[in-house]
Amino acid sequence: MSHKFINEIIAGETINDIYLVKEPILRSTTKGDLYIAMYICDRSGQLNCRMWQATESAYNQLPKPGFVHVQGRSELYQNNLQIVINHFTVVNTDKVCLDDFLARTDKDTGKMFEEIKKILAGIKNQHLKMLIGEFLADNDLMEKFRNAPAAIKLHHNYLGGLLEHTNNMLKVATAILPLYPKVQADLVLAGIFLHDIAKTEELSYDIAFAYTDSGQLIGHIAKSFLMINQKAESLIAKGTPIDKMVLDALGHIILSHHGQYEFGSPKLPATAEAFMVNYIDDLDAKIGQVTVATENETSDSDWTAWQNALQTRLYRKRIE
Repeated sequence: MSHKFINEIIAGETINDIYLVKEPILRSTTKGDLYIAMYICDRSGQLNCRMWQATESAYNQLPKPGFVHVQGRSELYQNNLQIVINHFTVVNTDKVCLDDFLARTDKDTGKMFEEIKKILAGIKNQHLKMLIGEFLADNDLMEKFRNAPAAIKLHHNYLGGLLEHTNNMLKVATAILPLYPKVQADLVLAGIFLHDIAKTEELSYDIAFAYTDSGQLIGHIAKSFLMINQKAESLIAKGTPIDKMVLDALGHIILSHHGQYEFGSPKLPATAEAFMVNYIDDLDAKIGQVTVATENETSDSDWTAWQNALQTRLYRKRIE
């Protein structure tokens, strides 16, 4: 039996298939009855899911995350599609086709990586060139860089997403940098390449996309900053130290690239290069979110459901 993908489900269907379950939480209703709230997912998306009249025993059986065979129904709740589970059975990972559950970029990862290396080869500052070379020569890290998602939920949340996001940003930068000749292009390009490099350590993506313990405790901004300084230390050991002003300027881009304190940046942008990386990052992330939301809307409406991350509904009708 072929898999029924999340984006194919409509309201009023009987559900009888295997899905990845994430973030199950045991809750109680106002009457004190237990229920389980969770997400069921596959590579096409995820849906809110409820199991009413649940028990602690049932909750403890659920993998966190893992695969379950779900029997239930789909329904609309407050105009949003959700799944109500009547019964589930835990399924071993070796019994499922992981390609059905881990979304992957539809772009050529080898081509994108070559494009990134070609753009970075144009960096003229010798200190930045040496530092970038240390990262590119780290084969294990570059393998992770080519495969990691860029996020769990918000944008480019699929295998190869980090590579695609970085490639998009570098292309945007090369297109607009000629318009701003006073902006130091080498710093922008190096900053883009390294701004999310620690997503390779912050996120795990073997069965499902999740945060590692280290990712939760430290986060990719601080970890990227640390990785840059570790590579700089490696260059010192080889007798080729990186100029401290270069390291500070690059480090500032990393520490400020989310743009605001409330978005997790330890510093606010204070250089033209930091502002440019922040805005290019935000642009690519936002367009990614909008594109996915408008394409994955399941209703026939010209408007999507409310997008909490964007704080708006999105208009879907195209002008031909």
